[in-house]
Amino acid sequence: MAVESPCINICKFDGKTGLCTGCLRTRDECKQWKKLKNKTRTKIIDQRPKREAKLKKASK
Repeated sequence: MAVESPCINICKFDGKTGLCTGCLRTRDECKQWKKLKNKTRTKIIDQRPKREAKLKKASK
């Protein structure tokens, strides 16, 4: 079973971190999502808490 995209249709990228404020992926990760292997997709999903903290820290 394929790992589904975490996209929530916000698609706004933070200038400091390069992360989407909606799904917490980089532009390249968003563009390549369909081509990525499930192992890589799972790794990206598992990094969400760390990425969210990075985004919050950058916005201060």
